[in-house]
Amino acid sequence: MQAKQGDKIKLHYTGKLESGDIFASSKNREPIEFTLGQGQVIPGIEEAVEGMQPGESKTVKVPPDKAYGPHRDELTQEIPKKDIPGDISPQAGQRLNVKWSDGKETAVSVTDVSEASVTIDANHPLAGKDIVFELELVGIS
Repeated sequence: MQAKQGDKIKLHYTGKLESGDIFASSKNREPIEFTLGQGQVIPGIEEAVEGMQPGESKTVKVPPDKAYGPHRDELTQEIPKKDIPGDISPQAGQRLNVKWSDGKETAVSVTDVSEASVTIDANHPLAGKDIVFELELVGIS
C-alpha cells in the first residue's frame, strides 16, 4: 500500500536546518496525523510522503518555496520604541504577538533593539531556509 491523496497518514518526522540543528521532531511522542492532499502540512512533506509505504523512511531537502516560504523584506518593520507597551521589555530573539490597527494579531520576532526603535519581523522563523526532514511513514488509513 502506497500513500496517495486523500489517505490519512501517520508520520514521524525530524526537521533540521542545513547546519544539522533540530528545530522540531515527533520522536519520543505520537506521530503526526494528517490527510494527504489537504494542505495540513507543508507542500514539501506532502510531496515526499506520496508514494511511500508504511515502515518506509527517507530524508528530503525541502526548499523555501515548498516549506515556509521566502523571507520577505516587507514583513520586517522598524517601530518607535515609544509605541511598545510599557509592560514589554523587547529583546532581540524574543517572540511577541502584535495586534495591528485592523484588529489582526501576528506573531513576530524582535530582530533588533536600539535606544529609539525596535525592529520586528513577521516572517515565519524558518522562512527563506532550506529544511531537511527525516520522515518515517508509520501508517496509512
